[in-house]
Amino acid sequence: MLSQINSLLTDILGPLGPLIAVFSLGLILILVTLPMLLKKRFDPMDKFREQAGIPNKVAQAKDTPKRKLRTGAKNDKLDKFATFLEPQNVEDLTSARLKMLQAGYNSKDAVRTFHAAQFILGIGALILGVAYTILTNSGEAISPVKMAISVVGPGAVGYYLPSYWVERRRQTRQGAITDGFPDALDMMLVCVEAGQSLDQSILRVSREIRAGFPDLADEYELVSNEIKAGKDRTTVLRDMSERAGVPDVSSFVTVLIQSATFGTSIADALRVYASEMRDKRVMRAEEKANKLPTKLTLCTMMFTVPPLLLIMIGPSVYEISTVMAKMTGL
Repeated sequence: MLSQINSLLTDILGPLGPLIAVFSLGLILILVTLPMLLKKRFDPMDKFREQAGIPNKVAQAKDTPKRKLRTGAKNDKLDKFATFLEPQNVEDLTSARLKMLQAGYNSKDAVRTFHAAQFILGIGALILGVAYTILTNSGEAISPVKMAISVVGPGAVGYYLPSYWVERRRQTRQGAITDGFPDALDMMLVCVEAGQSLDQSILRVSREIRAGFPDLADEYELVSNEIKAGKDRTTVLRDMSERAGVPDVSSFVTVLIQSATFGTSIADALRVYASEMRDKRVMRAEEKANKLPTKLTLCTMMFTVPPLLLIMIGPSVYEISTVMAKMTGL
């Protein structure tokens, strides 16, 4: 049946008939689905507000001038696409926001922008794949496998490119936090032993390490601002460990919480933990150094042995082939 449909489309639309039919069907499905997804649901509370005479917040916000209260304000252009660009499940939305926070994107519309980039790049790459297939075709029939590779391949690459970018940004940020954390602990220990409180030491460390480790400095500064705003210190520290996504930071937060719970000295806890972090950094450096000979061996085998064999065995193979050709000619 599929072969009959394929032959029918080829006879009607030419060699690119199946490709044109699939692209047209996908475009029609997108145009039909978008209005359903973008349709704003009716809020029953709006009817209650109208009956009670309470002004609607959305209408009131339109009448009053807009004021940007913080840098991470929502993007109004993507607000109407919220039901389409954000996961509707609470767990999926929380996981996506945590992933964006760990990658360093702290704005409220980061998840929305991420899914918008996926959608735009996926559709754009798919259209480019179709255009490339049409332009490079010389009137010959295209096999289904080649058509799928040339059309679906770019679309898949464009769709997963933002995910790859965010994951790489997340790994880079976590690596930077891991590298700068031992130095930050040593500076925090010096500040605490000098008589400063833990909150003051966190703020001072965030200022001092910004030149070398801006990601860790941002986390410390956010912790200091949240504590100044009156948020519970335990909650603030736990939020910091979740945003960082680094085991060393999680262990550090646990040490501080236990120290505050049992009433022990914070300076002693910092001294012991800072010493452990320095030893752990040395162990990580030694691990990388021990991996280096293996990597060099593999590179040597891949890039040195084949040319050496070619130089040593090549002339012999050439002479043998020449002699065999002469004997065959005779």
